Amino acid sequence: MCGRFTLRSRDRIRLKGFRNSDLPFERRYNIAPTQNVLAVGDFGSGLETAHITWGLIPSWSAEAKAFINARAETLEDKPSFSDSFRLRRCLIPADGFFEWERVGRSKRPFYFQLQNESQFAFAGIWDERRSGEQSIKSCAIITTPANELIEPLHDRMPAILRRESYEVWLDPKTDPGVLKRMLAPFPSSKMKSHPVSSAVNYPENDSAALLMRVDAEVGTTPSLF
Repeated sequence: MCGRFTLRSRDRIRLKGFRNSDLPFERRYNIAPTQNVLAVGDFGSGLETAHITWGLIPSWSAEAKAFINARAETLEDKPSFSDSFRLRRCLIPADGFFEWERVGRSKRPFYFQLQNESQFAFAGIWDERRSGEQSIKSCAIITTPANELIEPLHDRMPAILRRESYEVWLDPKTDPGVLKRMLAPFPSSKMKSHPVSSAVNYPENDSAALLMRVDAEVGTTPSLF
């Protein structure tokens, strides 16, 4: 799965017909569900960058139940995701994400990134739910089976798209079979990870200190903040 991630730089994604917006940018070190995330897609006015809520709420949902992740294997079968997979795909820029290793009764966080620490994009889907005069655009990050690097911690990982696949992913004419083949586990040889402080467990903590390597913690209360 993917429950937290980072976005520390404003690298511009280059796509045909894409309008880079002047949205305010803030370095983020602990992006959590229910918060706004930066996304790239056609949200009604052509390809653009927008802030939308992490936690997809289907347009028809009566209970406003939100899904932070969507399994690649069942995208076409689940009513909550099928229309969005077919009609409303997006890119969610990131440069790293967190996963937790269970150690006894506690969980130890690890930070995962590309070997060159560059920015990448998660495969995402989005929807818009209207209620009266209010509307909310929201998204989910697609997950795949874990690669060899992540599998010892968790059996799922976020779907990371290759840069050459961005336009294909966003193209409404792309065949679903092609899209599904793009949702493969990202090669573990192109990634790296290290343990970090359990301070990342708390969404209110959002600083570069969260990414520092922490091989062992003393006590149960982090002292970085």
